[in-house]
Parts: sequence; C-alpha cells; structure tokens
Amino acid sequence: MRYFIRRILFFLLTLWAAITLNFFIPRLQPGDPAEAIVRKIAGQNRAIDPAQVAAIRAMLGTPDGNLFQQYVDYLGNLVRGEFGVSSSYFPYTVMEMIGQAILWTIALAGVTQVLGFIIGTLLGAFAAWRRNTAFDSIVSLGLTFLGTLPYYGIAMLMIYVFAFKLNWLPMGGGFSQTSTREYGWEYTGDILRHAILPALSILLTAPIGWVMGMRNNMIQTLGEDYTRLALAKGLSPWKVALRYSARNAIMPNVTGFAISLGGILGGLVFVEGLFNYPGMGRLLFEAVGNRDYPLMQTIFLFTTVGVLLANLIADLMYGWLDPRVRKGEGT
Repeated sequence: MRYFIRRILFFLLTLWAAITLNFFIPRLQPGDPAEAIVRKIAGQNRAIDPAQVAAIRAMLGTPDGNLFQQYVDYLGNLVRGEFGVSSSYFPYTVMEMIGQAILWTIALAGVTQVLGFIIGTLLGAFAAWRRNTAFDSIVSLGLTFLGTLPYYGIAMLMIYVFAFKLNWLPMGGGFSQTSTREYGWEYTGDILRHAILPALSILLTAPIGWVMGMRNNMIQTLGEDYTRLALAKGLSPWKVALRYSARNAIMPNVTGFAISLGGILGGLVFVEGLFNYPGMGRLLFEAVGNRDYPLMQTIFLFTTVGVLLANLIADLMYGWLDPRVRKGEGT
C-alpha cells in the first residue's frame, strides 16, 4: 500500500509542477498575442494603435495584475474548467475547439496505439516462443524492413495507391463534404472510410518497437530458472508462456507504452496534417501557425496531464504485476 500511496503523491507533485511550468513558459516568450493579432490585421509595417491592442486583450479576456495574481487566477480557472477564448477561432472558447477535435483524436490515435501495442506485444511473445522458426524470421525481417522505410513515404504511397489510382478510399478529411453529418449508419460508415488510411499508416509502424522489445524480453525470461522449473513440472506450454514468461517480459513494454504517449501528439501533427484529419494534431498545427497562445497552452496542458496519468497507471500496474517492486519500495 505504501508503494501505491507514494506513486500517487509523486503524481500530484509532478502535476502541480507541470501546471506551473505551463503557466510561466508562455509568459517568458517575447511578444503579446493581442499585438500579434492587431499587427496581422493592420499589416507588418503599420504602427500599432494601443487602443486596438487593449480592445483585443479585453475581447480575449487576457488577465491583468501582477504575475502572482495571474497565477492564482490561472489555478482558479483550471479548477473551474475555464481556459479562455481562442484568438484564432474567436468567439469560440478553447474548450469548444478542443471538444470538437478530441473525439477524432481519441478515435484515431487512441484505438490505433492500443491496437498497435496489443498486436506488437502478442507478435513479439509468439515470435520469442517460436524463436528460430520460419515465423520468427518472417516477423523479425519483415518488421526490420518496415522500420527502414520513412513514415511519410508509407503514408504517401498508400494515398497514391488506394486513393489516387484505385479510388477505393478518400484522400483525406474526417468525412465527405457532401455529408449531412446526421448520426446514423451512413455517417458512421463515411467516417470509418476516411479513417482507414490514417489508421493503417499508424498501425503499420506502431507495433515494430513493441514486437522487438517483447521478443527480446521474453527470450530472456524463457531462460530463467522458474520457467524451466514450470516446464519440468509438466505445466501446459501456453500456461508457461503467458502466465510465467510473458507476464514478466511485458513490464518494460508497459512502461515504454506510457512514456511513448508523450510523443503521440507530435506524430499526430504530421498524420492529421497529411490526411487533413480534424483532430488535436491538426488543431495544434493551426494554433502554432496563428500564434493562438491560449489554445496551444491548453493542448500542451492536456497532453502533459495525459502522459502523467499514463505513467501513474503504468507504475500502479508495475507494482501489481511484480511484488518485488512493492517490496523494494517499502525497504
């Protein structure tokens, strides 16, 4: 129990530090978002009217007062779920914009990343169990070849073959422009058709690391004494593989999966940009281009909180799967 309490307290401390950095870092950057908007409207070479800047600041709800007061107000707004107004999508709030994009990202990235992890882990475990066989060679060589191909090359090749030449799937977007967007089987099928190419481009590369990591870890655990003892006692080979060997071999993969979540958004900026997919990655790309600081700040905050939660879950699973971790923490 002490292990789990320490992990939760460490999570809360890290979360506070991340929120604090997320507040201060944008304010260390030179320039003012209100000035950037006025300059964009008026033109780079024209003088800026302070009254216009003040009006834009009031419109966006830019906080006044000293830095400490702003920090206190920022924490209060976080508790109330208020993240301000998007400067590039005014008058929509930041949460309205994120609310429109986050479900697309969860559906695309969440499902493909989890599927990639499960498929990669199972393939790696089976390849290790059947090591030095034809299956092991095909999996290892095939994934090594896929890993040498640039990601954007695979994605553009799929667009060329399946969308341009064969015309089986749409080139991009989340749904057809002619769609009525009324929920039902027709709209759901249209969304799924648009998601196939982005999802396949992720699924082709996502499992590579999990396969190789799980294969190497499991080969090592298969050589441990407890595995040999379980086989010598006459236990089922599948029971030994899954319950004794894979259970210990999967733990580094679980930690790696939690850490990798931090890089998902960076990859999504490219995926959703290439396929013009209406998710968080494309929203972040547009926010950076428009210097929409409230929107950027909130997306980074949500990403950080997501990564911290994933790491907390991984730590708790680690303690649950391996009693030695809990005992080591308690000594």
